[in-house]
Parts: sequence; structure tokens; C-alpha cells
Amino acid sequence: MPERARHDKAAFFRVEGTLVRPAPLPAPAYFTLNAQRVTPRLTRLGGAALATGLKLAGPFKDQQVVHRLAWMGLRGMSEDRLAVLGEEYYHRYVLPNLKPTGLELLEEARRTGHAVVLLSDDLDVVVGPLKDHLRADVLLANVMEMDHGKATGRLREPIIGATLSGQWARTFAHERGLDLARSRAYGTYHQDGLLLSAIGQPCVVDPDWRLRRLAKDHDWPIVQS
Repeated sequence: MPERARHDKAAFFRVEGTLVRPAPLPAPAYFTLNAQRVTPRLTRLGGAALATGLKLAGPFKDQQVVHRLAWMGLRGMSEDRLAVLGEEYYHRYVLPNLKPTGLELLEEARRTGHAVVLLSDDLDVVVGPLKDHLRADVLLANVMEMDHGKATGRLREPIIGATLSGQWARTFAHERGLDLARSRAYGTYHQDGLLLSAIGQPCVVDPDWRLRRLAKDHDWPIVQS
């Protein structure tokens, strides 16, 4: 059964960009660089580098492919090692890079009675502590599939990527009794436009140029740090 929110409206926050500044080293690369054995590490890093290159190349028809590629390099890594590296990455790159502007928007949403929903492209072992730190109601992040205590390199469905659709939002809201017309959504990157378009009160935070143009076309509020 899906987790049910304690509210009838929500505020959806894209963690990457909206709440956390971009890290100099993406999480998949950090994990592969810190693998325990050199040869597997080099093999895994090749997959992470390919995924990063695809991600930086621009619009991609299916961003889920990018997310799958990015994490394939973790295949064979133990569950304990994933947990340790996730905690390290969180304290090194996530917690110190929280954005005051995003945190203010989150607190304002909480004060106005919205359930706080965090959406992250990263693994749950990376951003899991953020839910408690920000006192969020729901965290949706990617989860690595495990087989006998070892990572398969595949993400469990559903994959949380940049291109979450309006249909996803409607299904999520229906399962939890949320009114999307009275809900809010915050994003930074142009791929967030699909989700923002499905929510009654969208807002862009430090947007890239494509999302800024979309926001201006639709008269969405723009918040700049």
C-alpha cells in the first residue's frame, strides 16, 4: 500500500537544483571512484562517465536510460558498501550544499499546510537522511536492486528521473488523496517542466535558461537566489 500523506495538498520539491546545489562530483562517479578493488572500479567508472556524458549532452528522449546507465557501474558492490558510501556522500556533498532559498520555500510550504514531498534522482542511501533533516513527509528516490546482498546495477521501478510526467503526478495524488490544483511544485531544470505543468501552483528556482523561458511563457513565478 502506498504511503498516505497527512494533508490534502502537497509541495513537490526537486532536490537537485532546488534544494541542493550541484556537487562537483556526481554520486555515481563518487561511488565508482571509491569502489574497493581497482579493476572493477575502472570498469564501473567507464559506465558512470558514459552516463555523465549523455546527461550533459542535452535533451534526451528517455532520461530513464541515462539514470540506468549512471548506476550500472555499481554492479557487484555490496549492500554494506553502498550504505557507507551513501552516508559519506550525503555528509560531504548534500548536507553542506543545501540552498537557503530552497529551505525558505520549504518552510513556507509547511507553514501553509502542504505535505512536503522530496523528489531525487539519487539513490535512497544518498538522500535518505535528508527526509529526517528537513522533516519531509515523503521522499521519493531511486533504489538499487539487490541480489544476495550485491547490487545488480539496475534500479527498481519506478525510476525517479527528471522527466516525471503529469500522469505520474495524478496517480501519486490520487493514491494519497492530494488535490493537485491546490498543490505546489518547485524545479530548476528544463526537464522539470513536465511535472510543473501538472501542478496547480508551479514555481521555478534558479532555473536553467530553457526552464526560465518556459516559466515566462506560462507566467510561472521565478525565484532567484
